[in-house]
Amino acid sequence: MERHITAGIDGSSESLDAADWAAREALRRGLPLHLVHAADEPPSRTRLPELDAPAERERTALDRAALRLSYGHPTLKIRPSRIPGPPVPALLAAAESAETLVLGSRGYTGFAAFMVGSVALGVTAGASRPVVLVRAGERPEDEHEDSTADPYLPVVLGLDLDHPSDEVLEYAFDAAAVRHAPLHVVHTWMVSLVPSASADDPEDEKARALTSVLAPWRHKFPDILVREQLFHGRAGHHLLLASTKASLMVIGRRMAPGGHLGITTHSVIHHVLCPVAVVPHA
Repeated sequence: MERHITAGIDGSSESLDAADWAAREALRRGLPLHLVHAADEPPSRTRLPELDAPAERERTALDRAALRLSYGHPTLKIRPSRIPGPPVPALLAAAESAETLVLGSRGYTGFAAFMVGSVALGVTAGASRPVVLVRAGERPEDEHEDSTADPYLPVVLGLDLDHPSDEVLEYAFDAAAVRHAPLHVVHTWMVSLVPSASADDPEDEKARALTSVLAPWRHKFPDILVREQLFHGRAGHHLLLASTKASLMVIGRRMAPGGHLGITTHSVIHHVLCPVAVVPHA
């Protein structure tokens, strides 16, 4: 099966910005882009412009998105597809064959939150492949220090040392590699009020564990500059701060029956200021 990046399109400005990010990611990885428009069939034309206009925009959303991206990225191979039916199950099915599924979310300026819609949340919670959420207004220069001529900002990995996942680690290192960007690995932990039976300092234990988990990946990706960061406190707060100077944030999601987003994952995808890759793992 041909490797590819998939972007979900619904005609909204946020989905178009997400599709443009997906196009850039496809070019970075040398992959084609699949554009997917998943929606229930629009109603029949009534010949009343005020009623037909929304349905017509729905019908033409995919073609307009493909045309816009082909002008912006003339060397990119783009394949548009319409999938009738409810968006969540259709996008979940599309994600199964994709390297990454990219979806849009409304964003606000400053330190305000994403507005993540029910479709994006449902797909992120249930997808078997990585899902990247991209805010409306995300621009190519936002991935760099000042302009697209500058190197990429770091990729940030929020790492859970209690459940380190090869899938999450590989995605983060690979994302940094294709961008020639540094990788900042962030682990947060809460200070226990119960005294430890170990004579070692808890922070030293965490630091050794983090170094041990990263060692084989440093060996596999020797050209990546890796920065390890340990913080006391809640993960969401420190990941939000890290996102202010990041081109991409990578976090894991443990797969569970019925699909569920943990508190930290939910907080991160609603608040961080850069695109967020949510990588499912066992």
